[in-house]
Amino acid sequence: MHIDETKLHDLLGSFVTDLGGSFHAISAVVGDRLGLYAALADTMPATAADVAKRAKVGERYALEWLRGQAAGGYITYDAVTEKFSLTPEQHFALADPGGMQIASAFALPIAVTKNIDTIADAIAHDEGFGWHQHDAGLFEGTERFFRPGYVLNLVSSWIPALDGVDEKLRAGAKVADVGCGHGASTILLGQSYPNSKVTGFDYHGPSVERARALAAEAGVDVEFVLAAAADFPGENYDLVAIFDALHDMPDPVGAATHIRESLAPDGTFLLVEPMAGDDLSDNQHPIGRLFYTASTVICVPHSLTAPPRAALGAQAGEARLTEVLHAAGFTRVRRATETPFNLILEARP
Repeated sequence: MHIDETKLHDLLGSFVTDLGGSFHAISAVVGDRLGLYAALADTMPATAADVAKRAKVGERYALEWLRGQAAGGYITYDAVTEKFSLTPEQHFALADPGGMQIASAFALPIAVTKNIDTIADAIAHDEGFGWHQHDAGLFEGTERFFRPGYVLNLVSSWIPALDGVDEKLRAGAKVADVGCGHGASTILLGQSYPNSKVTGFDYHGPSVERARALAAEAGVDVEFVLAAAADFPGENYDLVAIFDALHDMPDPVGAATHIRESLAPDGTFLLVEPMAGDDLSDNQHPIGRLFYTASTVICVPHSLTAPPRAALGAQAGEARLTEVLHAAGFTRVRRATETPFNLILEARP
């Protein structure tokens, strides 16, 4: 077998990047948990001593953390002053409480690794591993990772892209948020449309309890109920939404059928899924890689926990999702809008 050294070096370059990224994930979570990004923002341009004092951590730890973050481009180092700082973009992405909070996303792979032996065993035996079996860090990380995207897009563009829905919600409508998790989308809907009755449903009891607590903290009048997508209660909903969860379900057609049956005659199903092309070749890029690899250890394992084990995966694509919705009895399905990370479909009976 002939080895092309140039191709080998390219592969090893990717390997070094990925291995460094895996340790960077740990570093970012440490920085997020201990408030190191915030401490830097409050004291910059800062020395390691400044950050350590503000965050109340060891100075030598702070110095090594700052060096690694600077090497990764997440913070900025000035070689002349030997101080660290954040650009406006870095601050918005990492340190601003109202910003993107991207460090929280690294909590997801770290949470998965806590069950890696069990997950690997499930893969080896073609068995499932349920969402509820994961470490609690996955649930918190998911809520914090997805919430900024919902805040940025849900009310400003996704709802207005649906035919007549924004007007209904402002006047007062009946809304179900299915698979709501910690309730970020549910709470946002309740805040934005106070005349509407908004209920979040999820099968995971601890997530429902956490969602209730977060809603109470926010002072938002929404309800959270323990129920699965295939049997949540209520009827004549004006809007039912699923955010980034249908592809995880063992029976997405069954869930979508129940949603159709629960809608009012002129109701709307809002389906938000990870952006993906319909063919593997369309998804050969960093976003596709992110979703495929996460799906291997999170989404597909949960979908394989019960019949019919559909396992759509996080890169199902518009064509496959449309097939699911048509099989569930929806007659009108269209792409309402999109973002680089999100595919937004509107379905009507």
